[in-house]
This record gives sequence, structure tokens and C-alpha cells, in this order.
Amino acid sequence: MAYLTDRKRAVGRGASKTGTGHFWAMKKSSVALLLLIPFFVFTFGSALGGTYEEILAYYSRPWPALIAALTILVGFHHFNMGVQVLIEDYVHGLASKIAILLMTCLSYGAAAVGIFAIAKLAL
Repeated sequence: MAYLTDRKRAVGRGASKTGTGHFWAMKKSSVALLLLIPFFVFTFGSALGGTYEEILAYYSRPWPALIAALTILVGFHHFNMGVQVLIEDYVHGLASKIAILLMTCLSYGAAAVGIFAIAKLAL
């Protein structure tokens, strides 16, 4: 029988001291999305139903391309942080680390593909 105090048993098992930073990062990205989504809907909505040439001409202008690229980038970053919280809460052990790694690769890979597509249209 070990004679450990409650404090000695708890040392090293507490908070990782990164929760506040993660919380504020989620809040900042959600506010950014709150501002970007209406602009994206407005710019994307006016391009809906157009031919390929019309879409190409529309997204070759800097404002719609910038709004679309920022929305994709911030949206997938916010998605990645949210899924990371979900995985940390419900998956444990090695599976947690693998799932976070896979979701990070998936979300940033999808963001890269979306930004590449916007850049291809814009340039």
C-alpha cells in the first residue's frame, strides 16, 4: 500500500493548459465565419446557374475569389478544431492520436484542394 496524498496522486494528471487557447481560437474562427459566410453566399449566389465561361469571368475578379478562398480556409480550420475537440472527448488512447492526425490531414487537404480550385479559376 502506497502512502500518497491526494495531491501527489493528481500531479501530472491535470489540465494540459491549452484549453483556453483552443477555446479562443474556435471563437475567433467562428466570428470570422460569421462575417465571411454572408459575403460568400452573396458572391456565390450571384454566380449560380451561370455557364462555365461566366463562372470563370466572375471568379477571375479578385473580390469573389478572395472571399471564396478565405471562407474555405477558415471553414476547414474551424472544422478541424471542432473535430479535434470531439475526438479528444470521445476517443481515447492511440486511436485518438491517429484519428486527430487523419482528420487534420483530411481537413487541410480538402482546404488545399478548394483553394487550388479557386486559384485555378482566378488565374
